[in-house]
Amino acid sequence: MKTYAIIPVKSFSKAKTRLNIPQIKRELLCKEMLEEVLKTLSKCKSIDDIVIVSKDDAVIKLGKPFGAIQIFDDDLGVNQAVHLADQYLSDLECNCSVIFPQDIPMMESSDVDSLLGFLKSRNSVILVPSRQFNGTNALVRYYTSSMKTQYDKGSYSYQLDAAKSVTQNISLALIRRMMLDIDDEIDLTFMLKQNEKPDFCKKIRNILNL
Repeated sequence: MKTYAIIPVKSFSKAKTRLNIPQIKRELLCKEMLEEVLKTLSKCKSIDDIVIVSKDDAVIKLGKPFGAIQIFDDDLGVNQAVHLADQYLSDLECNCSVIFPQDIPMMESSDVDSLLGFLKSRNSVILVPSRQFNGTNALVRYYTSSMKTQYDKGSYSYQLDAAKSVTQNISLALIRRMMLDIDDEIDLTFMLKQNEKPDFCKKIRNILNL
């Protein structure tokens, strides 16, 4: 089984607008989060290749040192970005993919390997919800690439409905560090307080002048 990690990335200039910080700091924060996610995925024994989908040249450039496959899109949303990645991977006869957002920097490689270790049978879907159960922080599709993702509706419950349309083998994985995404100041404060990755958190504090 060959497994691809898919990371759809909105242009840094348009991302994380719910964070009440200057745009330049938002962009730096997004860059650091994506780079941390890439570092983590590059260390995973269970991930063979990484696919980045974005319109932003800065995003694409960031993926190059990690050997990421680069797909350009038009910033039409996460679902469209995933669709482009699925089209590309279909030519490679990909049978397993995992979709990650760019904003889960506390995730460790062991978390990803554990997640994929839950796969027991073909035609399976595994979802990792966000900490507040209002989003999807990882989506594993094993022989279920025909599943149409529902990210832009904003709730993992929509992903569950989409998964049910293609398989009955659906699991929910509650992996603490993977469930921590950064959407607003509350999330950011929580992440820094947890201090799971001290060096990374120090970088973020420096960006925010904390």
